[in-house]
Amino acid sequence: MGKINWKDKLITAGFWLSGLVIIAILAGIIGYVMIKGISSISLDFILQPPSKAGRAGGISTTIVSTLYLTLMSLLIAVPIGVGSSIYLEEYASSRSKFARLVNLTSETLAGIPSIIFGLFGFVFFVIFLGMGWSILSGSLTMAIMILPTITRTAQEAILTVSHEYRENSLALGASKWQTIRKVILPSALPGIVTGIILSIGRTVGETAAIILTAGSSLGMPISPADPARTMSVHLYILAMEGISTERAFGTAFLIVVLIIIINYLANLSLQKLTQAMR
Repeated sequence: MGKINWKDKLITAGFWLSGLVIIAILAGIIGYVMIKGISSISLDFILQPPSKAGRAGGISTTIVSTLYLTLMSLLIAVPIGVGSSIYLEEYASSRSKFARLVNLTSETLAGIPSIIFGLFGFVFFVIFLGMGWSILSGSLTMAIMILPTITRTAQEAILTVSHEYRENSLALGASKWQTIRKVILPSALPGIVTGIILSIGRTVGETAAIILTAGSSLGMPISPADPARTMSVHLYILAMEGISTERAFGTAFLIVVLIIIINYLANLSLQKLTQAMR
Protein backbone atom coordinates (compact mmCIF):
# COMPACT_ATOMS: atom_id res chain seq x y z
CA MET A 1 0.00 0.00 0.00
CA GLY A 2 2.85 2.36 0.86
CA LYS A 3 4.47 1.52 -2.45
CA ILE A 4 1.33 2.49 -4.38
CA ASN A 5 1.02 5.79 -2.48
CA TRP A 6 4.66 6.58 -3.18
CA LYS A 7 4.15 5.94 -6.90
CA ASP A 8 0.98 8.05 -6.95
CA LYS A 9 2.79 10.92 -5.29
CA LEU A 10 5.67 10.67 -7.74
CA ILE A 11 3.33 10.69 -10.75
CA THR A 12 1.33 13.60 -9.28
CA ALA A 13 4.57 15.52 -8.72
CA GLY A 14 5.54 14.85 -12.35
CA PHE A 15 2.23 16.27 -13.58
CA TRP A 16 2.63 19.33 -11.37
CA LEU A 17 6.17 19.82 -12.65
CA SER A 18 4.97 19.60 -16.27
CA GLY A 19 2.34 22.24 -15.59
CA LEU A 20 4.85 24.51 -13.86
CA VAL A 21 7.29 24.18 -16.78
CA ILE A 22 4.57 25.28 -19.21
CA ILE A 23 3.65 28.25 -17.00
CA ALA A 24 7.33 29.18 -16.62
CA ILE A 25 7.90 29.10 -20.40
CA LEU A 26 4.82 31.26 -21.05
CA ALA A 27 5.74 33.69 -18.27
CA GLY A 28 9.31 33.89 -19.59
CA ILE A 29 8.25 34.68 -23.16
CA ILE A 30 5.60 37.22 -22.15
CA GLY A 31 7.87 38.78 -19.53
CA TYR A 32 10.77 39.17 -21.97
CA VAL A 33 8.54 40.74 -24.64
CA MET A 34 6.91 43.11 -22.16
CA ILE A 35 10.20 44.23 -20.60
CA LYS A 36 11.73 44.89 -24.03
CA GLY A 37 8.60 46.47 -25.50
CA ILE A 38 7.07 48.58 -22.74
CA SER A 39 9.52 51.45 -23.32
CA SER A 40 8.04 51.97 -26.82
CA ILE A 41 4.44 52.12 -25.63
CA SER A 42 2.77 55.51 -25.55
CA LEU A 43 -0.54 57.02 -26.56
CA ASP A 44 1.00 58.35 -29.77
CA PHE A 45 2.38 54.91 -30.60
CA ILE A 46 -1.12 53.43 -30.34
CA LEU A 47 -3.12 56.23 -31.99
CA GLN A 48 -0.84 57.52 -34.74
CA PRO A 49 -0.39 55.82 -38.14
CA PRO A 50 3.09 54.54 -39.04
CA SER A 51 5.36 56.65 -41.23
CA LYS A 52 8.74 56.25 -42.95
CA ALA A 53 8.12 52.50 -43.44
CA GLY A 54 7.55 52.08 -39.71
CA ARG A 55 10.62 53.97 -38.48
CA ALA A 56 8.40 56.70 -37.05
CA GLY A 57 4.79 57.25 -36.03
CA GLY A 58 2.63 54.61 -34.40
CA ILE A 59 0.74 51.47 -35.38
CA SER A 60 -2.91 52.57 -35.38
CA THR A 61 -3.59 51.34 -38.93
CA THR A 62 -2.10 47.92 -38.19
CA ILE A 63 -4.33 47.54 -35.10
CA VAL A 64 -7.43 48.38 -37.16
CA SER A 65 -6.30 46.03 -39.96
CA THR A 66 -5.77 43.18 -37.47
CA LEU A 67 -9.21 43.59 -35.91
CA TYR A 68 -10.86 44.05 -39.33
CA LEU A 69 -9.30 40.91 -40.81
CA THR A 70 -9.89 38.81 -37.66
CA LEU A 71 -13.58 39.79 -37.49
CA MET A 72 -14.17 39.04 -41.18
CA SER A 73 -12.39 35.69 -40.90
CA LEU A 74 -14.59 34.67 -37.97
CA LEU A 75 -17.78 35.83 -39.70
CA ILE A 76 -16.94 33.46 -42.57
CA ALA A 77 -15.50 30.50 -40.63
CA VAL A 78 -17.69 30.25 -37.51
CA PRO A 79 -21.08 29.60 -39.21
CA ILE A 80 -19.52 27.06 -41.59
CA GLY A 81 -17.46 25.34 -38.88
CA VAL A 82 -20.25 25.11 -36.29
CA GLY A 83 -22.81 24.19 -38.96
CA SER A 84 -20.67 21.34 -40.29
CA SER A 85 -20.02 20.05 -36.75
CA ILE A 86 -23.79 20.03 -36.06
CA TYR A 87 -24.36 18.09 -39.28
CA LEU A 88 -21.61 15.58 -38.51
CA GLU A 89 -22.72 14.89 -34.93
CA GLU A 90 -26.50 15.30 -35.11
CA TYR A 91 -27.63 14.50 -38.64
CA ALA A 92 -25.04 12.40 -40.46
CA SER A 93 -25.03 8.64 -40.11
CA SER A 94 -21.93 7.03 -38.63
CA ARG A 95 -21.70 4.96 -41.82
CA SER A 96 -22.02 7.96 -44.13
CA LYS A 97 -19.16 8.15 -46.64
CA PHE A 98 -19.72 11.89 -47.01
CA ALA A 99 -19.37 12.43 -43.24
CA ARG A 100 -16.13 10.42 -43.21
CA LEU A 101 -14.88 12.49 -46.14
CA VAL A 102 -15.67 15.74 -44.30
CA ASN A 103 -13.82 14.50 -41.19
CA LEU A 104 -10.83 13.40 -43.26
CA THR A 105 -10.76 16.74 -45.08
CA SER A 106 -10.92 18.67 -41.80
CA GLU A 107 -8.07 16.67 -40.28
CA THR A 108 -5.96 17.08 -43.43
CA LEU A 109 -6.53 20.85 -43.54
CA ALA A 110 -5.43 21.10 -39.90
CA GLY A 111 -2.02 19.67 -40.78
CA ILE A 112 -1.22 21.88 -43.79
CA PRO A 113 1.45 24.56 -43.13
CA SER A 114 0.26 28.17 -43.20
CA ILE A 115 2.56 29.10 -46.09
CA ILE A 116 0.66 26.61 -48.30
CA PHE A 117 -2.62 28.35 -47.41
CA GLY A 118 -0.95 31.65 -48.23
CA LEU A 119 0.25 30.39 -51.62
CA PHE A 120 -3.22 29.03 -52.41
CA GLY A 121 -4.86 32.30 -51.36
CA PHE A 122 -2.40 34.29 -53.44
CA VAL A 123 -2.96 32.22 -56.59
CA PHE A 124 -6.73 31.70 -56.21
CA PHE A 125 -8.13 34.79 -54.48
CA VAL A 126 -5.55 37.45 -55.35
CA ILE A 127 -4.76 36.47 -58.95
CA PHE A 128 -7.41 34.06 -60.33
CA LEU A 129 -10.48 35.78 -58.81
CA GLY A 130 -8.90 39.21 -59.24
CA MET A 131 -9.43 40.34 -55.65
CA GLY A 132 -5.88 41.63 -55.38
CA TRP A 133 -4.08 42.09 -52.06
CA SER A 134 -7.01 42.93 -49.83
CA ILE A 135 -8.73 42.36 -46.49
CA LEU A 136 -11.20 40.08 -48.30
CA SER A 137 -8.48 37.87 -49.79
CA GLY A 138 -6.74 37.63 -46.42
CA SER A 139 -10.00 36.92 -44.57
CA LEU A 140 -11.04 34.13 -46.93
CA THR A 141 -7.60 32.54 -46.65
CA MET A 142 -7.59 32.79 -42.85
CA ALA A 143 -11.16 31.45 -42.70
CA ILE A 144 -9.99 28.31 -44.52
CA MET A 145 -7.03 28.03 -42.12
CA ILE A 146 -9.07 28.27 -38.92
CA LEU A 147 -12.03 26.22 -40.17
CA PRO A 148 -10.60 22.84 -39.00
CA THR A 149 -9.96 24.21 -35.49
CA ILE A 150 -13.50 25.54 -35.12
CA THR A 151 -15.06 22.41 -36.64
CA ARG A 152 -13.12 19.90 -34.52
CA THR A 153 -13.54 21.75 -31.22
CA ALA A 154 -17.26 22.26 -31.90
CA GLN A 155 -17.60 18.55 -32.73
CA GLU A 156 -15.93 17.53 -29.49
CA ALA A 157 -18.05 20.00 -27.52
CA ILE A 158 -21.30 18.66 -29.04
CA LEU A 159 -20.11 15.09 -28.48
CA THR A 160 -19.70 15.71 -24.74
CA VAL A 161 -23.36 16.72 -24.34
CA SER A 162 -25.19 13.85 -22.64
CA HIS A 163 -27.58 11.81 -24.80
CA GLU A 164 -30.11 12.06 -21.97
CA TYR A 165 -30.50 15.77 -22.74
CA ARG A 166 -31.45 14.95 -26.32
CA GLU A 167 -33.81 12.14 -25.33
CA ASN A 168 -35.56 14.21 -22.65
CA SER A 169 -36.02 17.15 -25.01
CA LEU A 170 -37.44 14.99 -27.79
CA ALA A 171 -39.68 13.17 -25.30
CA LEU A 172 -41.17 16.51 -24.25
CA GLY A 173 -42.22 17.18 -27.84
CA ALA A 174 -39.38 19.40 -29.07
CA SER A 175 -38.30 19.05 -32.67
CA LYS A 176 -34.79 18.06 -33.71
CA TRP A 177 -33.80 21.66 -34.48
CA GLN A 178 -35.36 22.98 -31.25
CA THR A 179 -33.36 20.39 -29.30
CA ILE A 180 -30.15 21.45 -31.03
CA ARG A 181 -30.82 25.18 -30.59
CA LYS A 182 -32.19 25.17 -27.06
CA VAL A 183 -30.42 22.21 -25.42
CA ILE A 184 -27.31 21.03 -27.26
CA LEU A 185 -25.74 24.32 -28.38
CA PRO A 186 -26.05 26.05 -24.97
CA SER A 187 -24.43 23.02 -23.31
CA ALA A 188 -21.67 22.87 -25.94
CA LEU A 189 -21.08 26.64 -25.98
CA PRO A 190 -17.96 26.68 -23.74
CA GLY A 191 -16.17 24.25 -26.05
CA ILE A 192 -17.26 26.12 -29.17
CA VAL A 193 -16.03 29.43 -27.74
CA THR A 194 -12.71 27.78 -26.86
CA GLY A 195 -12.26 26.87 -30.52
CA ILE A 196 -13.12 30.42 -31.56
CA ILE A 197 -10.59 31.85 -29.09
CA LEU A 198 -7.88 29.53 -30.44
CA SER A 199 -8.79 30.66 -33.95
CA ILE A 200 -8.54 34.33 -32.95
CA GLY A 201 -5.06 33.72 -31.56
CA ARG A 202 -3.97 32.03 -34.79
CA THR A 203 -5.41 34.82 -36.95
CA VAL A 204 -3.83 37.62 -34.92
CA GLY A 205 -0.44 35.89 -34.92
CA GLU A 206 -0.38 34.71 -38.55
CA THR A 207 2.17 36.29 -40.90
CA ALA A 208 3.00 34.15 -43.95
CA ALA A 209 -0.55 33.64 -45.24
CA ILE A 210 -1.58 37.25 -44.62
CA ILE A 211 1.41 38.94 -46.24
CA LEU A 212 0.71 36.93 -49.42
CA THR A 213 -3.01 37.73 -49.53
CA ALA A 214 -3.73 40.97 -47.63
CA GLY A 215 -0.45 42.66 -48.55
CA SER A 216 1.55 45.03 -46.38
CA SER A 217 0.08 48.47 -47.05
CA LEU A 218 0.47 50.97 -44.20
CA GLY A 219 -2.74 52.78 -45.17
CA MET A 220 -5.98 52.64 -43.21
CA PRO A 221 -8.29 49.96 -44.71
CA ILE A 222 -11.80 51.27 -45.33
CA SER A 223 -13.45 48.58 -47.42
CA PRO A 224 -12.79 44.82 -47.68
CA ALA A 225 -11.19 45.48 -51.08
CA ASP A 226 -8.37 47.55 -49.51
CA PRO A 227 -4.92 46.06 -48.81
CA ALA A 228 -3.74 46.05 -45.20
CA ARG A 229 -0.83 45.33 -42.89
CA THR A 230 -1.67 43.47 -39.71
CA MET A 231 0.31 43.81 -36.49
CA SER A 232 2.07 40.46 -36.96
CA VAL A 233 3.13 41.38 -40.52
CA HIS A 234 4.29 44.80 -39.28
CA LEU A 235 6.32 43.12 -36.53
CA TYR A 236 7.89 40.72 -39.03
CA ILE A 237 8.88 43.52 -41.44
CA LEU A 238 10.28 45.74 -38.68
CA ALA A 239 12.39 42.91 -37.27
CA MET A 240 13.51 41.11 -40.44
CA GLU A 241 14.41 44.24 -42.40
CA GLY A 242 16.13 45.81 -39.41
CA ILE A 243 13.92 48.91 -39.55
CA SER A 244 13.40 49.24 -35.80
CA THR A 245 13.91 46.49 -33.22
CA GLU A 246 12.53 48.76 -30.51
CA ARG A 247 9.26 49.32 -32.38
CA ALA A 248 9.11 45.61 -33.22
CA PHE A 249 9.12 44.76 -29.50
CA GLY A 250 6.53 47.48 -28.89
CA THR A 251 4.29 45.90 -31.53
CA ALA A 252 4.83 42.44 -30.01
CA PHE A 253 3.86 43.86 -26.60
CA LEU A 254 0.57 45.17 -28.01
CA ILE A 255 -0.15 41.87 -29.81
CA VAL A 256 0.15 40.03 -26.48
CA VAL A 257 -2.08 42.60 -24.76
CA LEU A 258 -4.63 42.43 -27.60
CA ILE A 259 -4.85 38.64 -27.38
CA ILE A 260 -5.30 38.81 -23.59
CA ILE A 261 -8.08 41.41 -23.96
CA ILE A 262 -9.85 39.40 -26.68
CA ASN A 263 -9.68 36.22 -24.58
CA TYR A 264 -11.05 38.06 -21.55
CA LEU A 265 -13.92 39.61 -23.52
CA ALA A 266 -14.72 36.27 -25.17
CA ASN A 267 -14.93 34.51 -21.81
CA LEU A 268 -17.01 37.35 -20.36
CA SER A 269 -19.38 37.20 -23.33
CA LEU A 270 -19.60 33.42 -22.91
CA GLN A 271 -20.69 33.78 -19.28
CA LYS A 272 -23.32 36.41 -20.17
CA LEU A 273 -24.60 34.39 -23.13
CA THR A 274 -24.80 31.17 -21.09
CA GLN A 275 -26.79 32.94 -18.37
CA ALA A 276 -29.13 34.48 -20.97
CA MET A 277 -29.75 31.15 -22.72
CA ARG A 278 -30.60 29.49 -19.41
